[in-house]
Amino acid sequence: MATIKITELLGDGIGPELRESVYAIADVLPIDFEFIPFDLSLKNRESGDRHLFDRVVESMNETKLSLKYPTVTNVSSPNAVIRRMCNFSVILRPVISIKGIKTNFKEEVFLYIVRIATGGTYDDPGRMVGKDAAISVRLVERDPCRQAARFAFEFARKKDLRVTSSSKYTIQRATDGLFQQVVEDVHQDYKDIPHNVELFDALLAKIILKPEDYQVVVVINEYGDFLSDMASGLIGSIGTGASGNFSFTENDEVDIAMFDPSGGTAPDIAGQNKCNPTAVLLAFGMLLDHIERYDVGHELRLAILSAIAEGLCTGDIGGSLGTKEFTHELISRLKGKF
Repeated sequence: MATIKITELLGDGIGPELRESVYAIADVLPIDFEFIPFDLSLKNRESGDRHLFDRVVESMNETKLSLKYPTVTNVSSPNAVIRRMCNFSVILRPVISIKGIKTNFKEEVFLYIVRIATGGTYDDPGRMVGKDAAISVRLVERDPCRQAARFAFEFARKKDLRVTSSSKYTIQRATDGLFQQVVEDVHQDYKDIPHNVELFDALLAKIILKPEDYQVVVVINEYGDFLSDMASGLIGSIGTGASGNFSFTENDEVDIAMFDPSGGTAPDIAGQNKCNPTAVLLAFGMLLDHIERYDVGHELRLAILSAIAEGLCTGDIGGSLGTKEFTHELISRLKGKF
């Protein structure tokens, strides 16, 4: 198999330790990787290199693959800059219960959230109107809605899952109404995939009541943000989540894909061998799935989940292992699998 080139976006805080874990795991997988690193740490971003992000995007356009580590947001968010420059319009966020992680929620969650990555209220910080009022513009565009809907239905078809689209189309008749109409139009090309519609406030309650009824959920930007955090709370950890970010060609085919952990830079534990690499390794597993090496991604996920289930994990989720020790445990489970 040809060498897989990955644009690697280095970060702050625990980023270097997460990177070490990824490299150690990559070394035992039956694939040759070439990581092309770019330093997006706050120190380097503030060094005055005006062309840093241009080089990053140039590399991402060449490799079509990227793995990003957590970065500090100071004046601007590197995630937002990259999202804009690469035209990322869809985020995939799996939220799945992990046996061994303590949670107050007893039911199993098996949810794939497909979130439009642009628009909503997030693209407009708003403005004051006089002293006592403020406004912001809510933007919903047809193309990102269509791309998210096609992505959701294609994903559901590959995994034999159901799709739910959710918004407040009865109240936000123009914006959410456009989203809902586009999803229903796209569904005409995927009539083999079960599709239902939920009002977003009702969806939040119903997922808590019967999470098994929901598998792939496609939503507008801010709804996806709210839903991801709520669902992560149900499974007992925000810090074990991973996500994929996608841009598309004119034919709605995935163009560039970037994968990253959902957690932050955790400066309070940086360099202490305490951070949990689960999220970045699950993001790496999503990358493996994307390059159609689901067999390898599956074995990596099995190693992670089995170790956590047995309590052989880091302290933040109830174990006693350090970052390196947890990584070594995973390596021992992967050896001999390929």
